[in-house]
Amino acid sequence: MDSNRVKQILSSSADIEVTYNGASVWIDQLNEDGKTATVHLRGPLEERSIVDITELQEQ
Repeated sequence: MDSNRVKQILSSSADIEVTYNGASVWIDQLNEDGKTATVHLRGPLEERSIVDITELQEQ
């Protein structure tokens, strides 16, 4: 995924499914470097991770 698509997903009101390593995640923000994003797993766990946006997959 590229930074423009991450921005589009963040600004969208639609529920767009995104996965990271096969797990469904929410994108919290695109980080200042434009190459990483802060995400958390969908569900009860709120643990956040910083991941390379090229590893995010839109479903």
